[in-house]
Amino acid sequence: MTDDPAAKARRLIACLDLTDLSDTSSQADVAALCERAVTPEGRVAAICIWPRFVAFAAERLDPAIRIATVVNFPAGEDDVAATCDETRRAVADGAHEIDLVIAHSRLPVDPGFVTAQVAAVKDACGGALLKTILETGELADAATIRLACRAALEGGADFLKTSTGKRPVAATPASARLLMEAAAGAGRPVGVKPAGGIRSFEDAAAYADLAEAILGPGGATPARFRLGASGVLADLLAVARGERRPAAGAAY
Repeated sequence: MTDDPAAKARRLIACLDLTDLSDTSSQADVAALCERAVTPEGRVAAICIWPRFVAFAAERLDPAIRIATVVNFPAGEDDVAATCDETRRAVADGAHEIDLVIAHSRLPVDPGFVTAQVAAVKDACGGALLKTILETGELADAATIRLACRAALEGGADFLKTSTGKRPVAATPASARLLMEAAAGAGRPVGVKPAGGIRSFEDAAAYADLAEAILGPGGATPARFRLGASGVLADLLAVARGERRPAAGAAY
């Protein structure tokens, strides 16, 4: 990415999945999120919201911005049929992207279950993009994260996503690197989404630089790179405008 901070901040805004997955989220909050998604410095890539708000957002959001929603969230249970039903309803309501929490607790003993889970949800997506949330902060080590990546990719995942943002450990540069390396070696275009704990321009830029280095030129573009965050937009806007920066926002 460019070394000019203002230009880099604008490119990061374009890769942002602006998120509200708070337990108290309301229609009013989602309406405000839709408004925030269109900024004087450009649009975000997507908003990420609870499934119950997808139809509401579809009536209000700038059509150039995608709607992402979460399924099997946040626990990552193993009821595949229920998750597929949830996915189909969300797509019918207008979701363009599905962020699936895999059954990460089953990985060490039954990675094939995760592959089958991802494949089933991928089928339920129809034409929607499937991002798989691996919950890397809950996985034991790098080998288990690689196993999660392999299971998700074999199931047909379009994106590998680090975290729900609901656990003590969310995205880290080390976990993001493992996901990017897996995506780079997938043999097909696969994206990566660091999510949770991204609070500043510097946080976001470090992940984008990593994507460019590992995924190759153009790796830090919305087609292959997203940032899952709720509180970083204000800081990115301040950098883009050359303004005094606010305190870093809270992670979701």
